[in-house]
Amino acid sequence: MKIFRASLVFLFWLALPVTVANGQGDNHTLYGDITVDESKVDGLKPISIEVTLYTESRVIISRQSVPTNGRYRFNNLATGFYELVLELEGREVARMRVDLSSPLLAERRQDLFLEWNSMTSTGTKPAIISVRDRYERSSANAKLFGRANDAVNKRNYEAAAVALKAITASDPRDFQAWTELANIHLLQEKYADAENEYLRAIDLHSNFFPALLNLGRLEVATRKYDVAIAVLGRVIRSYPESADANYLIGESYLQLRQGSQAVAYLNQAIRLDPKGMADVHLRLATLYHRSRMRDKAAAEYQAFLKKKPDYADRKKLEEYISANKKQ
Repeated sequence: MKIFRASLVFLFWLALPVTVANGQGDNHTLYGDITVDESKVDGLKPISIEVTLYTESRVIISRQSVPTNGRYRFNNLATGFYELVLELEGREVARMRVDLSSPLLAERRQDLFLEWNSMTSTGTKPAIISVRDRYERSSANAKLFGRANDAVNKRNYEAAAVALKAITASDPRDFQAWTELANIHLLQEKYADAENEYLRAIDLHSNFFPALLNLGRLEVATRKYDVAIAVLGRVIRSYPESADANYLIGESYLQLRQGSQAVAYLNQAIRLDPKGMADVHLRLATLYHRSRMRDKAAAEYQAFLKKKPDYADRKKLEEYISANKKQ
């Protein structure tokens, strides 16, 4: 259904931990209500929004079509970090990082609040909506892509790879399929295959964020830190708000023993995602300790414990803080 002279903008989200698990590390549930304020616009409006859940490495877990003012729900999720993306008519209206890293929280509620706004008389979309890179594929390949998504949902990565290879064989310009195939090979630690596939995707779509970021992630994993810095620098120039890219480039500088370069990027990662990047405080503390800047190391440990008060070795860190903090 075409929507005329109106646009949907993301207002804010609310995350609430709900149920405590009995020592269960996996089997998380993520759900929430999508509330849409339609009071400012008359006429046709959509009846549903597409909600997609990705892993950190940009592998699709599941997609759902959710009625406006309805509820989405993803079950049986492993412990870790995810990305939740909302799309309307092929346009991204919201993206957020979701923390399911706690083995104690079985359910997490993440409510989303959106609002319809009028568009300009020319029909131009407001700048607040970032258009997600899309690729129009044939009906046969669309079915294969759906089959690959279903296989990924079931963690049947071999079957997903077969479907994606069939797509790229019939349509070598499908940069999304190349990227999804590379994501699978990255998970399977088939690094040479993944690298070639990311490069194919980037050749086809030079600014495709998932391919660029995960190529940088791969180069870090294979210890090609100079290459990682070049790739991730390109990511940050186009997507400076990426906490992951800032963290990975900072880690690369650390591995090359260029601590002064690393500090700025690691601190930026923390600023962009204070909770999700809490562990980066530990990396900074280690760097400062080795540089004999123990008061700064103590400050980083203190910041870390504020974000993760249930850390297993809390007592050891508190002893270090007490002995080294700046008076």
